[in-house]
Amino acid sequence: MQRFSRFTFVAILWLAAATLFAQEKESVGWQEKVRIYPANIVVHCKIDTGADYSSLNASNIEEIEKSGKQWIRFEITNRYGNKATIERELVRTALIKRHGSKPDKRPVIRLGICIGTKYMEADVNLVNRSNFETQMLIGRSFLAGNVVVDPAMTFTAEPACKGGMKG
Repeated sequence: MQRFSRFTFVAILWLAAATLFAQEKESVGWQEKVRIYPANIVVHCKIDTGADYSSLNASNIEEIEKSGKQWIRFEITNRYGNKATIERELVRTALIKRHGSKPDKRPVIRLGICIGTKYMEADVNLVNRSNFETQMLIGRSFLAGNVVVDPAMTFTAEPACKGGMKG
């Protein structure tokens, strides 16, 4: 009888921990609004579990130097016409494979991203996505361990994070 009670106790603890862990993950649809920091601008994004990395539609992308380091200055405009110019330190240059084309070299910068109530910082490559329906694509490197995607849902929550990335 004592063995059964220990097993039951351990099982209950394990289930409680698993439930708590699952509750920490934000549940999102396949399309969402996200807030981008440090610009504090909302853009529409596609959640793509088939993509490795995240991409953001950017224009006027240029390399600049600040304190001897490479930075990237770029502009984003959301579908509501709100614009922002952002300067971020260059993290690396990514070589992105594309079907039927040569690989594409893209600058990668770190941005703060708010999806629902979950705020995270992530590496994002910059590219012209003006021919796409959404301004941003969020890939697995951002999603893994942080959010659960429900492909039957869209626009489940407005981005409502406290604070955000500075500078």
